[in-house]
Amino acid sequence: MTQPVYVPPKVWTHEAPSGGNFASINRPVAGPTHDKTLPVGKHPLQLHSLATPNGVKVTILLEELLALGHTGAEYDAWLIRIGEGEQFSSGFVEINPNSKIPALLDRSVEPPIRLFESGSILLYLAEKFGEFLPKDPAGRAETLNWLFWQMGAAPYLGGGFGHFYAYAPEKLEYPINRFAMEAKRQLDVLDRRLAESPYLGGDTYSIADIAVWPWYGQLVRGHLYSAAEFLSVQDYTHVQRWAEDIAKRPAVQRGQRVNRTWGDEASQVAERHEAADLD
Repeated sequence: MTQPVYVPPKVWTHEAPSGGNFASINRPVAGPTHDKTLPVGKHPLQLHSLATPNGVKVTILLEELLALGHTGAEYDAWLIRIGEGEQFSSGFVEINPNSKIPALLDRSVEPPIRLFESGSILLYLAEKFGEFLPKDPAGRAETLNWLFWQMGAAPYLGGGFGHFYAYAPEKLEYPINRFAMEAKRQLDVLDRRLAESPYLGGDTYSIADIAVWPWYGQLVRGHLYSAAEFLSVQDYTHVQRWAEDIAKRPAVQRGQRVNRTWGDEASQVAERHEAADLD
């Protein structure tokens, strides 16, 4: 039976919930829905997040900085339950008017600096601590190329392919085909780059790898959208090598556990306030 052709109205209005699993938190306006002050811990860096691919970028970098001995990178990681709309509290919106995790407040300076958007947070921390961002102009530029590539590319993987393949209330052939094609094109972009160098920015591990790995590294390792077979990820051998190398890093393993509330119980650390929380 042929499906009726959708004709867009002259003026779009929000008449019914949409978005599948995320329908309860999707809305066409910004701003807070309720008043709530965010908690404040003892460390200079206050992170409010959830262990999604975007969220773990920041905890991985913080754990990597701590592993290098940067005590100023100590942080409190507070859980934001996005399924319950906690990102719409007045306190969270003060840090991130876009109401998306992760959000970070740096209280080591006065006045405190708010940071939102994961790429912005990674760049800020890399510059603050002088790590994971090459200092030579060519290396810095290449690293930032791939950092910002991820910012532009991942919405097609997550909000595009991931949404229609894994979360949409019904399976639709056109959007799944459209975004599967784009996801595979992006994997090929990465595979060609990683055939040339061990890491995205060149010879050294950087914030580019930290940004890209939770999305594309986890995709080829079979940990994202259960789509590894569908996308034939075994074809991207250089991405596979890179993904497994990064997965072995102790700081990466620690960072993935922070603000995680699902999966194996041993992998869950809902909030992190000191290193012992990850023991």
